[in-house]
Amino acid sequence: MTLPTRTLGSAAHGTALDVSALGLGCMGMSAFYGASSDEGTPDEQESVATIHRAIDLGVTFFDTAEMYGPHTNERLVGKALKDRRDDVVIATKFGITRDPADPARRLVDGSPENVRRSVEGSLQRLGVDHVDMYYQHRMDPKVPVEETVGALAELVAAGKVRHYGLSEASAETIRRAHAVHPVTALQTEYSLFTRDVEATILPTLRELGIGLVPYSPLGRGVLTGAITSTDALAADDFRRSNPRFQGDAFEANLRLVDRVRTLAAERGLTPAQLALAWVLAQGDDVVPIPGTRRVHRLEENVGAVAATLTAGDLAALTDAVPAGAAAGERYADMSAVQS
Repeated sequence: MTLPTRTLGSAAHGTALDVSALGLGCMGMSAFYGASSDEGTPDEQESVATIHRAIDLGVTFFDTAEMYGPHTNERLVGKALKDRRDDVVIATKFGITRDPADPARRLVDGSPENVRRSVEGSLQRLGVDHVDMYYQHRMDPKVPVEETVGALAELVAAGKVRHYGLSEASAETIRRAHAVHPVTALQTEYSLFTRDVEATILPTLRELGIGLVPYSPLGRGVLTGAITSTDALAADDFRRSNPRFQGDAFEANLRLVDRVRTLAAERGLTPAQLALAWVLAQGDDVVPIPGTRRVHRLEENVGAVAATLTAGDLAALTDAVPAGAAAGERYADMSAVQS
């Protein structure tokens, strides 16, 4: 089976990268999401089976990062893709490390030295000789982005990285990075619940010929309709401390999900499929990477690619979930997200 392809980046800038219209985010296979009602208990065997099934369904774009685990997710992805390397596009990320003295505390390091050090670790763990897409996971306020991108450009020239991208960067930072070496894609949160990029970031990307890779296109699972109580989440699940899953904010967001569920049923789709179809409808330069560790969820998500939304469908969704309607911040500390 094949899925339609989309192009991240620009042929004019030498950054065009063809990937499946829908990718697979692999983070939850190793980190941050514990046992839950929507995904069950993490299981490496089923995670590998999910990656293999994704390839069978035409998914070619797989996303991981060195800090997922840390390191264990890259090893899992490398193991699962070992015999299919030529069929896939592997994306990983650098720039966030965990404080050895306090694993819950995260450190950001965009120094050229860390760029060079990190890529060697990722290549080894993934078992590959190059990374297809290498993102700076978070911007480092202590290091000018020009210095970080200079090191990334060296990796591109050396063949260790084919394309590079940024994650959670502001429009100004994107422009500065792009002036040093063309950026292929920006990875950032984008969904019916999170529309911040539409104001200045998405227009900037399109002006510069940069693709958009939305993570959490299902609102960290809540837009599937399967999460109706935080009691269903494991004690160590990241979402338990996320503002959108707290108290009145969570209740308000569940009411929005009910609207999506109603619209989806009217169209013969699941809530997840309708939410993903909305993201896919935002442009051919948009490639969402919903995460799952279960085959049946993967198959459901891939079904969204075949869904065609009319102008009326899109308007109904906008009325049901207007921009800014989701209650609560995306993260408890938003100052650490975008720069």
